[in-house]
Amino acid sequence: MPLGPLQSAADLAARRLAPRFMEAKAAQLARHIGRVDPSLSPAEAEAAMRRGLGSYARYWVESFRLPHVGARAVAEGITVIGYEHVQASLDAGLGPILVLPHLGAWEWAAAWLHHVKHERVAAVVERLEPADVFDWFVELRRGYGIDVIPLGADAMARLVRAVNNRDIVCLLADRDLAGTGIEVELFGETTTLPAGPALLARRTGAPLLPTAVYYRSDGHRIGLVLPPITADPAARLRPEVARVTQALARDLERLISAAPDQWHLLEPNWPSDAVQGACA
Repeated sequence: MPLGPLQSAADLAARRLAPRFMEAKAAQLARHIGRVDPSLSPAEAEAAMRRGLGSYARYWVESFRLPHVGARAVAEGITVIGYEHVQASLDAGLGPILVLPHLGAWEWAAAWLHHVKHERVAAVVERLEPADVFDWFVELRRGYGIDVIPLGADAMARLVRAVNNRDIVCLLADRDLAGTGIEVELFGETTTLPAGPALLARRTGAPLLPTAVYYRSDGHRIGLVLPPITADPAARLRPEVARVTQALARDLERLISAAPDQWHLLEPNWPSDAVQGACA
C-alpha cells in the first residue's frame, strides 16, 4: 500500500481498538496528556489520548517503511526549523547532541539527516528481548541511516567517539529507564530524567539541542531544533549535571506542550504513576 493510506488505516485502527486492548497503556497516556494540559475536560482528554495512539501507530508504520522511501520523498516530507544550531556544532568540529522526547516523527528526521544532509547519525536504544527482535530493529534503523548504540556499559564511550567524529547523536531523554537519573521538576511534578545527555555534553563540549519532530494535519512533518544548552566543563560535576538536566526538562516541556497528543509515552514516568496505576 502507499504510505499515506497505510498511515490513515493504522491511525484509525489504533484510535478505535488500542484503548480496548491496551487499556493500561491508554490510561497512562491519558494521565501524561493531562499533566501537559490540566485544563482538558474528561472528554477532551480521551479524544487527545486516542489521537496520541493514532500518532503512535503512524510512527511505527512510517518507521517500517522508511528503508524503502527514497531520498526525494524524505526531503519533500519534512521542513526543519533551527538547523543552523546543528550546523554550528558541526562547523566547530563536534557532533551535536539532539535531545528528544518520544514525540512525533523523529525517525523521519534521522532519515532526512542521512539522505539529504549526508550526515552520520548515532542513536542509543534500549535492548529488547528476544535478541532476534532487537537485531531486526537494529537492521531496520540502519536501513535509513542510524548507527544504533545499545544502552549498556560501553554506550558513553561510544557516544564520546561519535561526538568527536562529528556524528549527530540522538538521545531520547524524557524517560529515565534505569530510575537512577537526575531529579527535576517536569510539568509541575518531581521525577527523574537521565543524566546521560548532560554528562556527554560536559565531557565533550558538544551542545545539547532540544529537538522535536511533529506531524502536521496535511501529512507533512515539521522538525524544530531549539537553541543550545551548554555544560561548563570547569563546573563541579554533580551541580552542573543537575543544572543542565533541569534546563533540558524546561525545553522538553516546551516541545511536548506544542503537541501533547503526539507524545508517545505510554509508560509510567512519575512516582505518582505507580500509585495511580495500582489504584486503577
